[in-house]
Amino acid sequence: MSLHDRLAASVLQHPSRTAVMEADGTGRTDYAHLDRLSDRLRDRLASMGVGRGDRVGLYLRKSVDTVASIFGVLKTGAAYVPVDPTAPATRNAYIHNNCRVKAVVVEKPFAAAYCDALRALGPLPPLIVVDACGGGHGLENVLTRLDTESPARPSASAHSQPGDLAYVLYTSGSTGTPKGVMLSHDNALAFVDWAAETFVPRADDVFSSHAPFHFDLSILDIYLPLAHGAALVLIPEHAGKDPMALSRIITDRRITVWYSAPSILSLLAQFGRIADYDYSSLRTVLFAGEVFPIVHLRSFKRQVPAPRYFNLYGPTETNVCTWYEIPEAIPDDRTAPYPIGRVCSNLLGRVVDLDGRDVPADAEGELCIAGPNVMRGYWELPEQTAACFLPGSMDGTRWYRTGDIVSMDADANYRYVGRRDRMIKKRGYRVELGEIEVCLYRHSSIREAAVVALADEAGVQVKAHLSFREARASIVELKTFCSKHLPLYMVPDSFAFHESLPKTSTDKIDYVSLANLR
Repeated sequence: MSLHDRLAASVLQHPSRTAVMEADGTGRTDYAHLDRLSDRLRDRLASMGVGRGDRVGLYLRKSVDTVASIFGVLKTGAAYVPVDPTAPATRNAYIHNNCRVKAVVVEKPFAAAYCDALRALGPLPPLIVVDACGGGHGLENVLTRLDTESPARPSASAHSQPGDLAYVLYTSGSTGTPKGVMLSHDNALAFVDWAAETFVPRADDVFSSHAPFHFDLSILDIYLPLAHGAALVLIPEHAGKDPMALSRIITDRRITVWYSAPSILSLLAQFGRIADYDYSSLRTVLFAGEVFPIVHLRSFKRQVPAPRYFNLYGPTETNVCTWYEIPEAIPDDRTAPYPIGRVCSNLLGRVVDLDGRDVPADAEGELCIAGPNVMRGYWELPEQTAACFLPGSMDGTRWYRTGDIVSMDADANYRYVGRRDRMIKKRGYRVELGEIEVCLYRHSSIREAAVVALADEAGVQVKAHLSFREARASIVELKTFCSKHLPLYMVPDSFAFHESLPKTSTDKIDYVSLANLR
């Protein structure tokens, strides 16, 4: 069984039901058309030599075209490698070059800068250039044009094996370059099947797709509804952080299942004017990726009391691995965030100390996860892959070290305590503070750079402390510089300037002192 097999089953059962629609209502497709369009891309990619075990890059804005492209790639037996369309072209070119993609489906506005960046790294792979994404029309038009020039021979969809690579999601890396997390069909299906059992999707559901497709929240967004004949509403980047726009989408599209980072629900609670809109269709609200400040969770839940609320936790390497249902009423005097809950029924969990030994039930330690959700490894990084698993156990179980410190409460739920390294979650994205520092050191004027994360009511703020060789750069210049090398969510929120950065007794940068500066 593969991810595209699940789509095929829904096509047989619900060919004329809406499968995917764009939030403005102008672009939508039913199951039968989504299937045909993805078949056409499969045939074109196959004619370009793409097959089982290859990777195909996707550099597209979220759209019907992108969903069809994802399934088109999967049907060839290849894995898709999505990139952030708002990130610098140089970063996206690095990702696709690193993953040695066999072909790329790219939207025309990104193509020139992307190709320039790719040529600087090596040979340019074959491209399918979509003029403009929307409603599937852009992809359909380019495939028709290519078929006119050279018809693509019809091919059969691949019978992918469970262990075959399905997608590679690149996350922030501590060495200054992103690293690819390799997920197979059985990794994804194990998670999707658990989600189906837990949240019981229906064919008349309407799911939100808030997360971008290079983010692991998108796996539930895409594959859970489309495996059950439900509809998926694609929320574009420009509306994703606009609380009024989101309120309109929930109302107009009659969203029944919402999934996003807590920061988005916090925005809705504060600025979405919920009382002026109709949220009555919502029956399930899922959130993941960061701690949900209790003040905003309480506010949102009081304004929208009817749905069931679930806190989902897990890194990209496992997708969701623990879950917790929020109680119907949140006491006024509660200030602590809710737990991340218990390990999903299809997985195993344990908590260990620095030496990998199990800790007592009431002690803090690092959460480790084993089971079918756990990634195959990092793309061409065998040492990093080996380091993120506990040394081999007697029974051969692969225990992934999440890097998250947890403790168990009196009800046997895990409580999130913090990280053991310098990785944070911001707006649901995983951010290695070291990668931001590597970027800052590229600036010719910067002598020292240290980046810290500070907690606030909105979640996490990133602050960069800098000293300069000569003239100090302006904040505008620094923000512009960072935005050329980093995704927007990784650009520091604020900067502080020093003659020199404080040091410890061993002459290392004193991060503790910097974190305490206000």
